[in-house]
Parts: sequence; structure tokens; C-alpha cells
Amino acid sequence: MKSETRTAFLFVAPALALVAVFRMFPLAWGFVMSFTEGDGARGARFVGLDNYAQLLHDPSFHDSLANTLILLATLPVWVALPMLLAILIHQGVPGGRFFRAVYFFPAVLSAVIIGSIFNVVLRYDGSLNAALKAFGVLPVDWLGSGATALACLIAVQLWATFGMSVLIFLAGLSTVSEELVEAARLDGASPAQVWWHVILPSLRPILEFVAVVTTIGVLTSMFGLIYVLTAGGPGTSTTLPEFLIWLEQGKMNRPGYAAAISMVLFVVMAGLAYVQIRIMSRNANL
Repeated sequence: MKSETRTAFLFVAPALALVAVFRMFPLAWGFVMSFTEGDGARGARFVGLDNYAQLLHDPSFHDSLANTLILLATLPVWVALPMLLAILIHQGVPGGRFFRAVYFFPAVLSAVIIGSIFNVVLRYDGSLNAALKAFGVLPVDWLGSGATALACLIAVQLWATFGMSVLIFLAGLSTVSEELVEAARLDGASPAQVWWHVILPSLRPILEFVAVVTTIGVLTSMFGLIYVLTAGGPGTSTTLPEFLIWLEQGKMNRPGYAAAISMVLFVVMAGLAYVQIRIMSRNANL
């Protein structure tokens, strides 16, 4: 047994080393840096909890958290829309393979390309306002107004990422037991009842997986799109914590304060992950 344990450890050791070097060490170093102050060039000075205390009174940080809450409130759409589209494709709608490719195509584009495309579409003199003008609608400053900029950012990110979720749901639908579906139909279940009582329960692990991955993605992978599309503006209306971290580190040269924001973001993500894991564990035991 000891020999088998040593062999297993040798196989996982390289992966553990990579996690330690590129994940755990930066996390620990960021935690230490969050208690310091300095510009990174002249060293750091220990300031205790001053950075965290400053966060409590930082309007930009408050705005980034508020924007994050708005973003998280839209998560049901990020899960439900791909599932509904996957159901339609699975039902054999005409052109299903074509739509599958079309939905997935944005996932292979970089944030820079996507941001550049939608800059052309959404700017004040862009193609969207030109199309609306043809119907007599006055132009809207989609990216220059705080009332619409965040909604546009969320919509673009959803368009850019939901294709992967569609493929995941399609993979899940292919594993649903046809025997259970047929048995439900023979028992007189309507199509809606089959979906609600047979197919959706079978898709529960897929739903949970997509929800977890989507939550992590919207909290950590929107920097590129924000940078190209809105630069966090107007004002702080599209600033999220990950973009604020870059501003504090890259522009304000305040690595300690940026590390403090990173730690808060880490705690938020860990809390959400814990809640989702508990929900998954509870459902698995039902």
C-alpha cells in the first residue's frame, strides 16, 4: 500500500507543484502585501489593517461592489438562456448544427476583438443607432451613459460566453435516459411534465456546474472586455473589482491597496463557491 501511495504521489506531484508555485504562493504573497503600503519600487511599509479600513470609505470600491451585485443578479439569465437554446437544438430544430456553431463561435474570439466589434456597434454614431434611426428612434449613447453602459457590458459578455454553456447542456441532454422519458410518456405525462419531472432533474448536475463556472467567470474574466469597451466608465458605472485592482496597481501604483481589494474579491468568490458546493452536496443526498 505504501508503494502504491508513493507512486500515486509521484504522479500528482507535478500538478501540486504548479498549483503551489502559480496559485498558492501568489495568494499568500497577496495576503501579505495587503497589509503594506508602498509603490513597489521603494519597498513596502507595514500598515496593518489601514488598507482594509480605507476600503470601507472608498466610493469607487463601493460602486464596484454594487456593480458586482447587479451582475450576479443576472446570473439566472446566464444559465437559463443557454439551457433553453440547448433544448431547442436537442429537439431537432431545422439547422441545429448551424446554430450550434453560431452560438459557440464568439467563445473563440478574444476580449479585444469582441470589444472592438461592439465599440463599432454601440458607440453614439455606431451601426445600432443607425439602424434605430431608420425606424425613427433617436440615437442613444449606449456606452457613454451610466444608465445603459453596464447593461450593454453584461449583454456583450453574455453573448461572448453563453455558447460554451450551450454545448455543456447539449452534452448533458445526450445523457438523459431515453427509457425514463419513454416511460413517462407511456404513463400519460405531457411534454411539459416530461421536461419538468424527468429531464430537468437529470440535468441538475449540469445546471449546478454551469452556475458555478459562470459565477467564477463573471467575477474574474471580464477585465479585457471592460478595458476595451468602457474603460470602467462613464465614471465608475462599469467598474468591477478586478478592473479596480488593475487601476490601483497599474495606474495608481498602490500594490498594497490593490492586494487588499484582491483579498476581498477572493473572500467573496470563496463564499459563493462554498454556498454553491453546499447546495450541490445537499441535492446529491436527496
